[in-house]
Amino acid sequence: MEWPILESLVQRCASFSHIKQLQAYFITTGTFNCRIRSKLLDLCAIAPFGSLSFAISVFHQIPTPFTNDFNAIIRGLMQSPQPSTAFAWYRAMLRGSFRVDALTCSFTLKACARVLAATESLQLHANIIRFGFMADALLGTTLLDLYAKVGNLSYARKVFDEMPQRDIASWNSLIFGLAQGSQASEALDLFKRMGVEGLKPNEVTVIGVLSACSHMGDFKEGLKIHGFIRNQKFDMNLQVCNALIDMYANCGFVDKAYGVFDDMDCRKCIVTWNTMIMAFAMDGDGCKALELFERMDGAGVQPDAVTYLTVLCACNHAGLVEDGVRLFNMMGKHGVEPNVKHYGCMVDLLGRAGRLKEAYDIINSMPMVPDVVLWQSLLGACRIYKDVEMAEIASRNLVEMGSTNCGDFVLLSNIYAAHERWNDVGKVRDAMKNRDVKKVPGFSYIEVDGLRHKFFTDDKSNARWKEIYAKLDEIRFKIKELGYVAETSFVLHDIGEEEKENQLCYHSEKLAVAFGLISTSEGTPIQVIKNLRICGDCHVVIKLVSKIYERQIVVRDRVRFHKFKDGFCSCRDYW
Repeated sequence: MEWPILESLVQRCASFSHIKQLQAYFITTGTFNCRIRSKLLDLCAIAPFGSLSFAISVFHQIPTPFTNDFNAIIRGLMQSPQPSTAFAWYRAMLRGSFRVDALTCSFTLKACARVLAATESLQLHANIIRFGFMADALLGTTLLDLYAKVGNLSYARKVFDEMPQRDIASWNSLIFGLAQGSQASEALDLFKRMGVEGLKPNEVTVIGVLSACSHMGDFKEGLKIHGFIRNQKFDMNLQVCNALIDMYANCGFVDKAYGVFDDMDCRKCIVTWNTMIMAFAMDGDGCKALELFERMDGAGVQPDAVTYLTVLCACNHAGLVEDGVRLFNMMGKHGVEPNVKHYGCMVDLLGRAGRLKEAYDIINSMPMVPDVVLWQSLLGACRIYKDVEMAEIASRNLVEMGSTNCGDFVLLSNIYAAHERWNDVGKVRDAMKNRDVKKVPGFSYIEVDGLRHKFFTDDKSNARWKEIYAKLDEIRFKIKELGYVAETSFVLHDIGEEEKENQLCYHSEKLAVAFGLISTSEGTPIQVIKNLRICGDCHVVIKLVSKIYERQIVVRDRVRFHKFKDGFCSCRDYW
C-alpha cells in the first residue's frame, strides 16, 4: 500500500480503538515503517481520544527510535499534566546521541514554559546555539517567550535583539514579558519601535501594551493606544475591551472605563463585569459596584468567585459593612463556595469597622486553615483601634506561620508605640533583626513632561531637590495655619515630638507632590503612584495641599485610589 494511502488511514482515526487496530494492521502487513510509525505515535500522544501511556509503551518497543519518534512523545508530554517530564526525554536523547532537531527544542521549550523552568531554559538556549538553530525564527520566538514567562527579561531582550528575523509573535512575547515584569516603560518603547521596523500591531500586541500602561498608570499613552484601537476596529475584540477597561481603571479614570464597558458592541463576558466592578471598588464607589453586581442577573451572567471577591472589596473600601455581610451570606445561592480570599475580605471589612471580635470569630470558624493575609488584616485593624490584646494574638499567629514580612512587625510596633510601650517596641525591633526581616522601602513616582521621577523617603537625588524641600517647608508653614498637627503616632521611635514631625516631613509621596507643584502650571492635576499604602499623615497633608493650592491630586497606592480635591479625599478617610 502506498504512503499517501497509509497516511490517510492514520488521519481518519476517530477513536483509540482505531489507533490500536491500525497499529496491529501495520505490524502484521510489515508496513510499520519509521514515517507511518511517527505519525501514529504523534496522533496517539496528542489526540483527545489517544493515550500517551500507550504511545510511550509503543515507543519502548522500537529497536532504534528516530528523532520524529522522540518528538511525538515529547510533544505529548508537553501538553500533558506532567510537562516537566518532557525535559527528561530531551536529556535522554542527548545522552543516547540521538539527533535533536528544531522541533525537539521547540516542544521542550514549551514544556519548560508551562512549569517556568528557569535553569532548564538556560541549558536549552546553550544547546540551541550549539546546534545552530538560532536562525529559526519560530524557535527564537518560542525561546523568547520562555524567558519572558520565567522572568529572565535580560535574556529575553538579548534573544530578541539577536534574532535575524523578527515577526509580530516575537514582538508580542517580549512586550507581554516586559509589561508583566516591572519593565512596563520598555514595553511601551518596544511598541513604538514596531512602526519603525514595519510591523503592524495586532490585537494581542495592544492587549500587552495596555497591560504596560495599566502597570504604570500611564493614562496619556493609554489614550493614544485607545485611539489606535478604534482606527483598527480592534474594539470589536472582547479581550481588547477588557484590557481597555482595566487600563483606564488602573489609571484612575473609572468614568472612561465605564464608557468602554457601556459602549461595547461585543457580548460582555464574566471577566468584563468583574473588571468593571473592581474598577468601582478601587475608586471607592461601593454603591456603583453593588448596582453593577445587581445588573448582572438581568444580563443573564452568573456571578463567580471572582465577582464576589470584587464586590466584597468594593464594600470594604466604601465601608458598606452590612452589604458586605449580606453578600457573603448569599454566595451559596449562586453555588459559590467562599475561599480564603473571601474570608480575608470579610475579616478586613469587619476589622476596619471596629468589629474586631466578629473578625476574629470569622477566622476561627473558617473551614480551611487561615493564611498569613487574614492575620495581617486583623493586625492592621488592631492598629487603627489600638487593640493591643488582639494585636498580640494576631502577631503570635503570624510568627508561628513563619512570617518575615516587615509590615507585620511594623504594625505591632505602631500599636506598642501608640501606648508608649517603648520596651515592647524594642523587642519587636530585636525580633526583626533576629529573623533578618528587611523593610520594603517605600517609594513614589510622578510623571512630568513624559519623564518619570522616582522618590524615596528623605530623597535628595533629584536635580531640583533644594526647590522640592523649599516647597515642603512652604507647605508645612501654610498647613499649620489651617490647624494641621502632625500625626506623630506614625513614627515608632521614642524621641521628641519635634524630631518625629521632622521624620514625617519628607516621605516619598510628599516629595512627589511637592515636585508636581513646582514642575507644573497652576491648576494642573497631579498624579502620584506609590508602591505601599499611603501614610496616614501624608493623607492629611495632601488633603490640605489640594485645598491651599487648588489642585486635584490623585494618589494610587497599592490598594486603591485617593482623589484629593478642595481638602477632601474620595475615600472619605476610610481606607
